Amino acid sequence: MKPSTSILNLSPDILPFDLELLPPTAYLVGGSVRDFLLNAERDYLDLDFVLPELVIETAKKIANKYNAGFVVLDAERKIARVVFEEGTVDFAQQEGETIEKDLRRRDFTINAIAYNFHQQKLIDPLNGLEDLQTKTIKMIRVENLQDDPLRLLRAYRQAAQLNFIIEAKTRKKIAQLSSLITKVAAERVQTELNYLLKISRGSKWLIAIEKDGLLKYCFSAIDHNNLKLLKSIDETIELLLNWLNKDEFNRLFKVNKNQDIYDSLLVQRSRLTCLVSNNTEVAKKELIHLKYSNQDIKAVINVLKSLNALETKYNNLNLRELYFFFLELGDYFPIFALVSLAKNINNDLILNLIYHYLDPQSKLAHPIPLITGHDLINQLNIKPSPQLGQLLTEVIIAQVEGKVSTKQEALKFAQDYIVNHQSY
Repeated sequence: MKPSTSILNLSPDILPFDLELLPPTAYLVGGSVRDFLLNAERDYLDLDFVLPELVIETAKKIANKYNAGFVVLDAERKIARVVFEEGTVDFAQQEGETIEKDLRRRDFTINAIAYNFHQQKLIDPLNGLEDLQTKTIKMIRVENLQDDPLRLLRAYRQAAQLNFIIEAKTRKKIAQLSSLITKVAAERVQTELNYLLKISRGSKWLIAIEKDGLLKYCFSAIDHNNLKLLKSIDETIELLLNWLNKDEFNRLFKVNKNQDIYDSLLVQRSRLTCLVSNNTEVAKKELIHLKYSNQDIKAVINVLKSLNALETKYNNLNLRELYFFFLELGDYFPIFALVSLAKNINNDLILNLIYHYLDPQSKLAHPIPLITGHDLINQLNIKPSPQLGQLLTEVIIAQVEGKVSTKQEALKFAQDYIVNHQSY
């Protein structure tokens, strides 16, 4: 992305409303100005304006004019949002008497550029345009980082997002302030981490965050091995793309045809698994602290348990145990497979299991039961009980092991099993 000083990208035509409805004192600010100057493509319009007065009234007037959605996000701070079909437009109270004072309260120079549509004029008091040209994230003031410590993490996220560098002085100061991240709401921290987990450059910057001392406040047991594994995940993705064809990879990780590989939730959870402790109890506490969802926690913990079992057994896994691997992991198997390969745990076995997982006809990964509980009740006169499910499991395992292949053989196996196990 090459910065441009051209105002063509900032034509009033980009606005989802008539320019006449925008007060002459309103300024477009923040990431929207930055991205327009970088000619960054946007699928969804996201504009931020600041006004010195009549903020809520202006937003409501525009919303009413176009029958658009309207919500007051913060009545005290005077922030409102207008929701159009093509995107959202936020209006906020200008902080300070002038637009220049407002810009000086922001996080980084590249986000401290404003644009006035009426005057067709850029306001750049902190030389943010120059930093855009050198692709540099540079803080405005230390106090601005202290005012909202989430900005410490945001520096790395924006560096990853834009493929920029962080100025050495800024990065040194972030490291010195790293403990302040504990004052930030866990949900906000998680949002920044999740962004890094879902882009290809994320691992590089997660490693930088750990080096600068912030990541230990999120993951208490993190060390060099976690980061080495994180890097290995990315290398393993490339290896899998060579081993599998694109369609197979997309099916394995549930990636849409035109979707980026790192957009896969399974890939993101694989990376998250690398960051937590190997101890499942500690890992669970870390994820709960960061307010991850129950599904995220279940995925990571199930995978960790299976990884520990795989490392313990290594080459001594039989078909019965492999069946339970698939049963217990379910849709989380791709995470388990990716992390196992990254950890170099019995790669031949894992690649073979991937083959089974991708094959809908595989009796090991996707066995189709030969009999049901009704069959056992009606034909073998077995009373409904908790043992019924256990018996069905044994029949499926016999099917996986090749001991039975027809319904009659399955019923005979069940009958013999009952005879040999007096609990039925």
